[in-house]
Amino acid sequence: MIQYKPLWETMKKRNMTTYTLRFHFGISHATVQRLQEDLPVTTHTLNKLCQNLNCRLEDIAEYVPDE
Repeated sequence: MIQYKPLWETMKKRNMTTYTLRFHFGISHATVQRLQEDLPVTTHTLNKLCQNLNCRLEDIAEYVPDE
């Protein structure tokens, strides 16, 4: 399962909120909700996050094997 815990940690370090994602990066409210619930998002969204946060993929997502 892909989890987005690293995204929230990266954002916290940079004093960013979901408001930043929606209004500064142009990510829809529905997509932010999907990220919060660790649901699948498109690679376009992941790319957009990496570009806007100037970070690597592992700074926003991680793979955790299902139990």
